[in-house]
Amino acid sequence: MMMLSFSVALTWSLLLLFLHHSVASLLSDRQALLEFASAVPHSPKLNWKSSIPICTSWVGITCNTKGSRVVAVHLPGVGLYGPIPAKTLGKLDSLTILSLRSNFLSGDLPADLLSLPSLHSMYLQHNNFSGNIPSSFSPRTSMLDLSFNSFTGLIPAAIQNLTHLSSLSLQNNLLSGPIPELNTSGLTQLNLSHNLLNGSIPAALQKFPTSSFEGNNMLCGPPLKLCNVSTPSPSPSPTSLPPPPTVTKRPSDGSKKKLSRGYIIGIVAGGSALLLFLLVMIVVCCVKKKSGESNGVLKGKGGRTEKPSKDFGSGVQEAEKNKLVFFEGCSCNFDLEDLLRASAEVLGKGSYGTTYKAILEEGMTVAVKRLKEVVVGKKEFEQQMEIVASVARHPHVMPLRAYYYSKDEKLLVYDYAPSGSFFTVLHGMFRLPSCSFLPSFPRLAPFLACFGTDQR
Repeated sequence: MMMLSFSVALTWSLLLLFLHHSVASLLSDRQALLEFASAVPHSPKLNWKSSIPICTSWVGITCNTKGSRVVAVHLPGVGLYGPIPAKTLGKLDSLTILSLRSNFLSGDLPADLLSLPSLHSMYLQHNNFSGNIPSSFSPRTSMLDLSFNSFTGLIPAAIQNLTHLSSLSLQNNLLSGPIPELNTSGLTQLNLSHNLLNGSIPAALQKFPTSSFEGNNMLCGPPLKLCNVSTPSPSPSPTSLPPPPTVTKRPSDGSKKKLSRGYIIGIVAGGSALLLFLLVMIVVCCVKKKSGESNGVLKGKGGRTEKPSKDFGSGVQEAEKNKLVFFEGCSCNFDLEDLLRASAEVLGKGSYGTTYKAILEEGMTVAVKRLKEVVVGKKEFEQQMEIVASVARHPHVMPLRAYYYSKDEKLLVYDYAPSGSFFTVLHGMFRLPSCSFLPSFPRLAPFLACFGTDQR
């Protein structure tokens, strides 16, 4: 009896100890995130508050299934500005995914961030980080994207010890020196283009395409041009003597005066031509600048953009990238780039376009309706979207979360409903008690998603 009581007491003690440790760990993660948010300026979209649950209500935060630790931070394009302080995000020792891309983060990258023990995917592209890349990496690192920043120095030699590395993107930085011998056993994606790298490309990396190395003028070897073995030029023979100086006849005073007058005329003419050329160039530059501002042409960092998804968004215009318009009340934390990168599955095709199931980088699933047969101006389209947002308050209409408009592409973003489509509703899988109002809005038919709530 005493042994049984002792066993029960021990079990309860261990259980209480585990619960206490889980709560303490989550509180530690929350404090680290609050310290990061207080030190790094950001947009109001980041509604992190200690008064609301971290695992269910904080934008961009994902916890494990037990709700005891933070395992992912996904904050692309939320207006983060300035350096990342050490001992903030670096305290999240259960973090597996970190995505802070397309912000305005700058300064050195804290070493404790790359060395988080559980971290396997890091996306920091399109920021303003500078300095050397830290040489301490998590041994689980498989995805590392530091492209489109201003990192300098050498590619850390420690990167060749990453046995799980499958994707490495360091393009469009200021990295110099030779390329280290990377572990290529699982490496499937590599981009080191547009840096200051030099030397020959390691033999194990020559299987990657030219685009992985272009823009490094001092780099050679397949798949780039072959390395040239330069031979020193022969030194001049010691027996050879320089030619004797030529004796010129001293000009008379009259010829000296004529020569000086010719020099003066030449200098005046050359100076006038140079001044005229400079004036013309200034006028041309001013005209081009004014024309560029009036046309509203925006260029991304480095002048290049990533290729959009072939499934949908092929008509997305460069000047309107990340112009995804969200409706009030939506706490979504993705942008247009996330949407175009998502893996897409066709759910159905209708008279007005095709609907896709899109799974975003952090696992969130949305439904994207691509309108191909709707020809409407931007102003009228935006007016229709406002009407749809008001109609979507009906309990049997799927709320519209966001939309994108360009001349050639129009996208509508809804919550993904795994319970079925409007087609299944009409064919008896669900009751349709209140969708009869749709014929009253014929112009809204391409934009509305109606569903039933009572399952038979």
